[in-house]
Amino acid sequence: MAGNILLAGELVEAPGLLPWDIAMPSSAFEGALHGFRWLDDLAAIGTADARSTAQAWTWDWIDRFGKGKGAGWTPDRTGRRLIRWISHAVLLLRGRPQADSAAFFAVLGRQTLFLSRRWHAAAPGLPRFEAVTGLIYAGLSLEGMERYIAPALDALDNDCATQIDDQGGIATRNPEDLLEVFALLSWTAQVLTEAGHTPSQAHKNALERIAPTLRALRHADGGLARFNGGGAGEEGRLDQALAASHVRPGLLPEGLAMGYARLTAGRTSLIVDAAAPPTGPASANAHAGTLAFELTSGRRPVIVNCGSGAAFGETWRRAGRATPSHSTLAIEGVSSSQLALPDETGAVPKGSDYLETVPKHVTAQSKRTSRGWQLLVGHDGYGPSHGLTHVRNLLLSLDGRTLSGEDLLGALDDTQKRKFDSEQPRHDMQGTPFILRFHLHPEVDAIHDMNGTAISIALRSGEVWIFRHNGKAALTLEPSVYLEPGRLKPRACKQIVLRARVTDYAMRIVWTLAKAQDTPQAVRDVED
Repeated sequence: MAGNILLAGELVEAPGLLPWDIAMPSSAFEGALHGFRWLDDLAAIGTADARSTAQAWTWDWIDRFGKGKGAGWTPDRTGRRLIRWISHAVLLLRGRPQADSAAFFAVLGRQTLFLSRRWHAAAPGLPRFEAVTGLIYAGLSLEGMERYIAPALDALDNDCATQIDDQGGIATRNPEDLLEVFALLSWTAQVLTEAGHTPSQAHKNALERIAPTLRALRHADGGLARFNGGGAGEEGRLDQALAASHVRPGLLPEGLAMGYARLTAGRTSLIVDAAAPPTGPASANAHAGTLAFELTSGRRPVIVNCGSGAAFGETWRRAGRATPSHSTLAIEGVSSSQLALPDETGAVPKGSDYLETVPKHVTAQSKRTSRGWQLLVGHDGYGPSHGLTHVRNLLLSLDGRTLSGEDLLGALDDTQKRKFDSEQPRHDMQGTPFILRFHLHPEVDAIHDMNGTAISIALRSGEVWIFRHNGKAALTLEPSVYLEPGRLKPRACKQIVLRARVTDYAMRIVWTLAKAQDTPQAVRDVED
């Protein structure tokens, strides 16, 4: 309302200007602007000034782009925009003259016709769900558009059956995308019911499959695990979506949830990426974070991944996708999954943003022992390039106060040993260098302790955690970044780093992350 527009990580200061008059700082900013999700914010304020702003921006869009031109005319953005226009129609139409109302409904109809012809061109996954949901909203809400309800519902049922797997996951393995799909399905079920329709069994089944998976991907602080391009989600959005779905809470999925393993005890939650990243079109925003984990204590994130850098430009986006931006092991200078590389002529192939080389074998075994919850995971992503397999063994104590870890990097068979030997001249016969990283949340204070042999981690709740290792690696505390959507630039933070080399075919690093002995079992944590 003051002319400060923050979208897709870009801030534009344009007081007194309509947004369509400004020079677009990025295609992502322009796409977010045309998607009209900002209407939710103005509607939430609900004042006369907010209504005036919403109306001015909307009717200027109608004048400029309403005949079918501009960056907003893609199936997913059109679906997103239709949902907002219809949901906030009272806000937009209040006090407007008859001519403006006629123009508004005319453009609604034009967008509906566009979606009826083009929804199938949206990419599978979240974009397709946005397009189809927008068409359903329009069919239910606009006179003369009822004929599109049945084919749109058929398309939704088909996507519920084909795009959401038996475990309630989607191909991108992006938890935040899964939340958005779930929210769209919940909204659609609600508007169908209000209009006298009954959601199909395929629709209901999809909601029932997704809900426990989202609960498994939720940390103790209520935020989603940050993997494969997804963030923690807007505060409260996950709980709101779960409540709106009317899916009763039940048992969490047995085994993996969309390829992620969850360990929880006491006030501590641990979520681990225990499957290979997607490939092909579904991997356009996927990360090379296999075996990375995040740990949250109560309301406080402790160990995190850097997150998606898409909001901060292409350089940050690519950096955020690399293995070193995750709390896992990386061979120095190499990621466990690789993007498509240029061909012999140097040309970048179509789909160059797709992950082309990913681990072929990722294993995960979890069980409860007398000491706590154990997870054994491994991947062979470094086998073809270095002849090495990464195995990670995690044990979360029954009271949630101690996480014990072992990371093994080794050549496990004759083929890997031959590859390992062939690589040693490149490393001056000194062994293959690797790094273990544990990225810390920006609100964590960390310092060296115990004469440099440990790291003391203090949370704002008053909890203190201590990181130790077995002395077989060089321990340092180094700068890192936390890539958080909605901010203008990455947030500075720190990372715990262990450096070592693989010699004689294997190297094992043992470490622990435990609450200090004087940290109480229950901490009063009510202030930010």
